[in-house]
Amino acid sequence: MHESSATLSAPHAPSPAGGATVIGLLLGLLAVYGLACLVGWPQGGRDQIVATQRAEALHDQAANLVHQRDEAMRNFQGGDAAAVPPAAADDHPPDPAAPPPATTLPFAILLAAIAIFPLTPGISHWWEHNRNKLLVAGFLAAITLGYYTFLHHQPVDLHFPAHALIHPAAAGPSWPTAGAVLTNALGAEYIPFIALLFALYVVTGGVRIEGDLVASPTTNATFLALGAAMASFIGTTGAAMLLVRPLLETNKERKHVAHTLVFFIFIVCNCGGLLLPIGDPPLFLGYLEGVDFLWTLNLWKPWLFTNAVLLAVYWVWDTLFAHPREAPRDIARDERQTTPLQIRGLWPNAPIMAAVIAAVALLDPAKPFPGTDWHPWVFLREAVLVGLVLLSLLGGDGKVRAANGFTYGAILEVAALFLGIFICMQPALAILHERGASLGLDSPRSFFWASGALSSVLDNAPTYLVFFNAAQALPATGATMAGVDVGRLAGVSLGAVFLGAMTYIGNGPNFMVKAIAEQSGVRMPSFFGYLLYSFGILLPVFVLVSILFL
Repeated sequence: MHESSATLSAPHAPSPAGGATVIGLLLGLLAVYGLACLVGWPQGGRDQIVATQRAEALHDQAANLVHQRDEAMRNFQGGDAAAVPPAAADDHPPDPAAPPPATTLPFAILLAAIAIFPLTPGISHWWEHNRNKLLVAGFLAAITLGYYTFLHHQPVDLHFPAHALIHPAAAGPSWPTAGAVLTNALGAEYIPFIALLFALYVVTGGVRIEGDLVASPTTNATFLALGAAMASFIGTTGAAMLLVRPLLETNKERKHVAHTLVFFIFIVCNCGGLLLPIGDPPLFLGYLEGVDFLWTLNLWKPWLFTNAVLLAVYWVWDTLFAHPREAPRDIARDERQTTPLQIRGLWPNAPIMAAVIAAVALLDPAKPFPGTDWHPWVFLREAVLVGLVLLSLLGGDGKVRAANGFTYGAILEVAALFLGIFICMQPALAILHERGASLGLDSPRSFFWASGALSSVLDNAPTYLVFFNAAQALPATGATMAGVDVGRLAGVSLGAVFLGAMTYIGNGPNFMVKAIAEQSGVRMPSFFGYLLYSFGILLPVFVLVSILFL
């Protein structure tokens, strides 16, 4: 995503880091949530979730008792299954019917626009304005909602705050089904997703690492390793924005720097963010779908292998090829013009970041707060994140944000595009839920390459959700997590996170780092030049990952 605009209408206008408009908006959001709590809406949503979970648990217990009774009767009657009368069928309402495949066209068009428009002469400048991104995303989202309002005459599954079947209107426009689709997109997915990204973006924007070290291969590899370790805990966007500027400052005396930024995109913007849901947007969507917060720590072996191999390849490349090509005068100047690293803005942003991680892990309304039977209220997690952002803006040093060149443009771009993405993807998710078993995907390795291939050319967050739902529709062959076979879930997770590094458009931070590097005078590879790096370096590593770990 481009880090160029501060408002939806004026992409190059400066935006004060803690401006009164933003602070007032955040205070307004908290006030609205407070009023909703007084009325009891968040508590009521929480109660619906808990009641649904209890009803499902009782249903499962009853089904298990019936199964045990049938087994006991068979054993008593000598294994004669025909002598055991079948249990009465459950009186379930009809399942919601998936819409026709043509309804996925708005989703496909929006993803194609995200991939193609930034690279198309004559359109790229128009596309830079977040206002135009919002217009395109909103128009395509309106088409999707229009279908559900006027043409979809089947029940729709509402899954926020709890599952329910919404029937279409008997005649005329079916506002209930369109409302259910909109509620699913915004309440269950978009609001939690954008609240987390906003919190990570703003809080890390208040921390600055500055200095100029000797730009040796070991120094640069240390930056990359630090980013790989940080990305899972402050997000790939946060780690990239925190480290890219001191890396550029350290390498400003060198001429051969582009490969360092390419490996930075590989590692810090993508492969490092695998271990926690806050590390990369697709994993957070999995967390919203029910994946345990710490489950992704099970992927530490492919995380360690991938990042270690990439770091080793980078160090050898820079040591044997890039660094020796630097002019002796540039090397001498680099060794002479050094300043120690300094970190500004850790207070209050370091403890605030810890609080962000705790809020995401502990305030899930579908799970009891640790050590208690109390379930957090609906959107309490998001309200806490907004409050933490306010603390960062009000308690942090505005000069640090100004030195970072901090604006709200990049997060506004994400907000505009994903508003359309989450609405337009609803038909695709419904189709995959019904027909996922017929896609021909079965093994973890097939899910890795399928999700990874699309994550290379589309944004990896919605791609993850599409294949997560496809895997959820298949019968499990072993242990499950959130209704998905854990092997397939590992394949989807690894594919979406790792192969988002294959192109500039695979993950949001990729383009942001490219833009910042070019603003600093680094001549980055073209779109197809970057592909030479990714196919020559990343693809062999990912082949090994699929063989060794899936």
